[in-house]
Amino acid sequence: MMNLFEMKGEYLSLAETQNVEQNSLLARQNVVGVAISHKVKNGKETGDPCLTVYVESKLDKRLIDTDELIPSTIGNFKTDVIESGTIMAGSLLETTRRQRPVQGGLSVGHYKITAGTIATCVKDITPSIGKTPRFYILSNNHVLANSNDASLGDAILQPGPYDGGLNPADVVAKLARFVPINFAAGSTNLVDAAIAEGDFNVLNREINWIGYCNGTALASVGMIVQKCGRTTAHSTGKVQAINGTINVNYGGGRVARFVNQIITSDMSAGGDSGSLVLNMQNQAVGLLFAGSSIITIVNPIAPVMSSLGIKFI
Repeated sequence: MMNLFEMKGEYLSLAETQNVEQNSLLARQNVVGVAISHKVKNGKETGDPCLTVYVESKLDKRLIDTDELIPSTIGNFKTDVIESGTIMAGSLLETTRRQRPVQGGLSVGHYKITAGTIATCVKDITPSIGKTPRFYILSNNHVLANSNDASLGDAILQPGPYDGGLNPADVVAKLARFVPINFAAGSTNLVDAAIAEGDFNVLNREINWIGYCNGTALASVGMIVQKCGRTTAHSTGKVQAINGTINVNYGGGRVARFVNQIITSDMSAGGDSGSLVLNMQNQAVGLLFAGSSIITIVNPIAPVMSSLGIKFI
């Protein structure tokens, strides 16, 4: 499912070409993703739109079967082959503190996982008139819902279990909603997202080291973005590609394909999953959920919010 309505001109034509060609590209050995980016030549971005193919590792062309090679052009567009490493859904690493009220950028997790990151705190998009709206922690499915293996009402700990969070002493919220991740072959996903309901008095919408979210924005190639996460704290990156189709490894032999993803330069590590990614005007761009030692993968914020029925406070 492509957000073609957000594309214009040459980018729209590229997205249409990508839609036709990406399944055959992803079926090739070593390929983990396809996206729209700008051609890089001699280490410098040229500004020319191209179809970028992400591979686990770059190999000498002499070692690759002819039918597995990525052509230099597809349709009317140039291609670019970028080494990304294996794309992993993030989890674990460094310890972080217990804090009340909680805020974005800090350790959190379902009581059966290691630890991830709180994006920020949100509320229902359409609360009933006259009733106190519910308030939630926003993060990933694999952080709050244990990659689908959870029940509504399950305990959410802050800090996450890997960081010393204990059940029930450190329960800060209860799992409220999550978007299931579809691991079936041939299926696609838009988001890895979930929310957990907590008490208004212990939830804070401020994001550590960043401040308050100031609405939303669409990602564009070249945009500078920032996040605060449990493991690498405050970091910045650059959007390298949009409309990415990426195969993400969740461990245990489970791989899920995600479409319409944002791909940034390396700005995260394991445990940063769930971080809110914002532009430098503090507008939310997406929800960080996966990456490698070379790139970071981000869900666009619009489908995250619409699929969970939430809005920023």
